[in-house]
Amino acid sequence: MSILQADIDTIIEDNLNHTLFSWSKQKGIAPLCIESAKGVYLHTCDGRKVIDFSSGLMNVNIGHGHPRVTRAVVAQMEKVSYVTPACATEVRGQLGKKLAEICPGDLNKAFFTVCGATAIENAIKLARLYTGRHKVLTRYRSYHGATMGAMSAGGDPRRHKVDIHQGANFVHFEIPYQYRSSGENWVKECEEQLERIVAYEGPDNIAAILIEGESGSSGCLKLPPGYWKKLREICDRHGILLIADEVMSGFGRTGQWFGVDNHNVAPDLMAMAKGLTSGYLPLGCLMVSDKIAAKFDDEMLALGLTYSAHATSCAAALEVIKIYEDENLIENARAMGHYLETQIEVLKGKHPSIGDFRNTGLLGALELVKNRSSKVSMAPFNAKPEEMKVMSEVASKIKELGMYTFVRWGYIFIAPPLCITKKEIDEGLNIISEALKIADRAVD
Repeated sequence: MSILQADIDTIIEDNLNHTLFSWSKQKGIAPLCIESAKGVYLHTCDGRKVIDFSSGLMNVNIGHGHPRVTRAVVAQMEKVSYVTPACATEVRGQLGKKLAEICPGDLNKAFFTVCGATAIENAIKLARLYTGRHKVLTRYRSYHGATMGAMSAGGDPRRHKVDIHQGANFVHFEIPYQYRSSGENWVKECEEQLERIVAYEGPDNIAAILIEGESGSSGCLKLPPGYWKKLREICDRHGILLIADEVMSGFGRTGQWFGVDNHNVAPDLMAMAKGLTSGYLPLGCLMVSDKIAAKFDDEMLALGLTYSAHATSCAAALEVIKIYEDENLIENARAMGHYLETQIEVLKGKHPSIGDFRNTGLLGALELVKNRSSKVSMAPFNAKPEEMKVMSEVASKIKELGMYTFVRWGYIFIAPPLCITKKEIDEGLNIISEALKIADRAVD
């Protein structure tokens, strides 16, 4: 049932007048007013049905409104909602044990955090504590969170606003991506570049290499084949820890439990959040290898958060993991990812503005270009507002036609909930296809 327009106006006014919206100018925005959500759909306060083609912020992996999570959360709160992290609870131990079962290698110890950024912060801190080293190598065109340390580690241009305040000893390296790489030696060039940077910075100074399991908000840029194994070899050779950021790529998003599973590599530390609870409650986690954890058997672990191992959030996570298994959502992500790729090939024949589509499981992005031969982007990296004219019109059309998804620079992201069906994929692609007519008109 739709809400009266006067009440909708009040809801929006209260939001705009008394809350701040992330990554946005605060004037002139028009947020969707959401009353409810179910499966792959959002239901607005004025009665419209909106297909969610980016799973919120690539976190609502099981889909919206799953009743099993609600029941699990209520049952836990009826026993104990929260106790200090110094206490043991049944659900904390159960979740830690389950994560050890599904994580690669010997990642058997869980340090629970509040979100992805706090998982990354503690990964950086723990790597430095364990190795006694200070430098952390990370990738340009990456995103690791918005807290100061995580933002300093990331290569996302949003950090430029706080460059003067950023943390020290983060060294960034570039990975050319295949669509824009010239020649056939791009894989070798990537590996040689990293070897040089390790040598320049001094391997004995490097605590860790931090990299996303699969690239996300930077455009789903693919690492060269074998690159993860090369990272593992370099880290092993120099005593450097390998940290996987699986905040976005974890929990079935890439058609495997974790992005690194696509590369058959086990990191030393692994940060997770988002799909851990599918966004139903805030929770992050840092998975730690047995070797690293053993150092703190007789030494204080200098990590701590008031809401670490929050019992209610742990209950949500445990139930969400069971849903992945019971409903075969990871298998569905692989199957629907393959279907999506075939349908995008059809769209390429219709829309000359599609330059490239990169996808793993259900983590994908269309890259729009003004010319397929020159590959001039429809909006450049870190585009200014005036450079976003066409893409802003595309994004507005997508919203107008009843879709919520993430549009950034020249990218349209396609990362729907893992429960999506072929029919729902077709529905979403029809909307994108209609919006792409705007971009096609800007093609040379």
